[in-house]
Order: sequence, then C-alpha cells, then structure tokens
Amino acid sequence: MPHPSIIVSGVEVTPLCDAVGPMGAAIRRPLAEMFAGSVLQEEPWVLHFHCYLLRDAAGRLTLVDTGIGGADSPAASWAPVPGTLAGELAAAGVTPAEIGTVILTHLHSDHASGAVADGRPVFENARYVLQQAEADAAEGPMREIVSCLKSQLHAVEGDAEVAPGVHVRFAPGHTPGHQIARVGDVAITGDLVLHPVQLADPSVRYLYDDDQETAARTRAEVLAALKAERAILATAHFSEPFVRL
Repeated sequence: MPHPSIIVSGVEVTPLCDAVGPMGAAIRRPLAEMFAGSVLQEEPWVLHFHCYLLRDAAGRLTLVDTGIGGADSPAASWAPVPGTLAGELAAAGVTPAEIGTVILTHLHSDHASGAVADGRPVFENARYVLQQAEADAAEGPMREIVSCLKSQLHAVEGDAEVAPGVHVRFAPGHTPGHQIARVGDVAITGDLVLHPVQLADPSVRYLYDDDQETAARTRAEVLAALKAERAILATAHFSEPFVRL
C-alpha cells in the first residue's frame, strides 16, 4: 500500500514504494567507498525506491519517476526487480491511462525503467518531462527509452512549470540533466540526496554521481535554499519518504 499522503498547496502528494532492497553485487561497494568523506560504518544499505503521485484539486495527475520496471528491466542487474509501481498506483485508485504528466528526474534505470514496457510507453496519455541535457546524454538502454517516448517527450531546458502548480528545477551533477520537482513546500529530490549523511554534510560525495564536484555543489546550494524555506523533502531512497528540513 502507498505511504500516507500529505496535502500541500491544494495538491495531494502520495509516495509510492516501488521496491525495497539492497544494491546487487554488480555495483555494491563498502559504504565508506560509496560516500567518500563520510564516517559511515559498514552495514547493509537497504534502499527504498520511491516514486510520487501528485493529484491537484482539479483531479489532474502527475507522476514523478517510474521506478525500476519489470523483471527484464535495465535495472535487473542490480535492483530488486520487478517493481510494484502498477500495484501502488492501483492501491491509490489510479490507472496508468489517467496520468497526464510524468516527470523523470533523470535517466537512471531505477527512476526511468518503468516508463516503457514491451516497447511502448506505459503511461500512454502522458507527457514525459525530461531535461534536454538528459535526453541528449542518454546512452544504451536509456537511449532506447527516450526513443520509445519520442512522440510524448516534453524536453525542457532549465526551470519550468510543467503542470499547474508543479515545477521542475535543473539540479545537475548526479547526471547532466538531473532535475527535481517542486509543488508547494515539497521538493521531490530524485538523487540529489542519496543517504541521510548528505543532509548533515552535503559535501559528502556519492560514488555514482556522474560529476561528483558539480553534484556536491548543486546539493549544497539546493539544500541551503530548501532549508531557508523550511521545505519538505520527498526522497527517492530513504526509508521514510518525507523529511522536513
């Protein structure tokens, strides 16, 4: 079942837990290596894979990220596939056809693989919002996903309002076109922050950031602004989806 929702600025924000599990052996590393500069002790890092459903007062539906996908997903080498996003949406009373906008924070397999199944967009009536820089940098299976979404792709450059009251903010570093989503006081952060240790010290770098220096700078700047607002983070991989700053 989905986590409890919250209401912000008249929009219901519902976390959808697509999967829970550790990284697979293909990419797992000791935590001290994964988060250089931290003092994390070695222990299992169990990730929660959250997507977010936004429902405004007019009933318009926006989905942020599409999870790890099916058993044959590009994420299958390291993530606990298949994802359960379809069941989470059904539990929230929503069918894929009702989604009007899909925001992809970035093109990593645990965030974008659920966008496509059997060579077709899963959310057939949705615009898929992606930063142009992210689309341009896509390679391998992610390039195939972008190609599949081509007729429904809404590429943006920088900050933009992509649905009434729903904005994306360019937040590069983890990937070239990484973005976060904003609705009211909530910031849906994608992989801006991977582990709680980075909330305490945004300079702690993550092994799988494409550009660790840019990611650390972006993380520090964005978190400082969000803290000044006393915003609520809606995280992708923390055990509890919402964190108030």
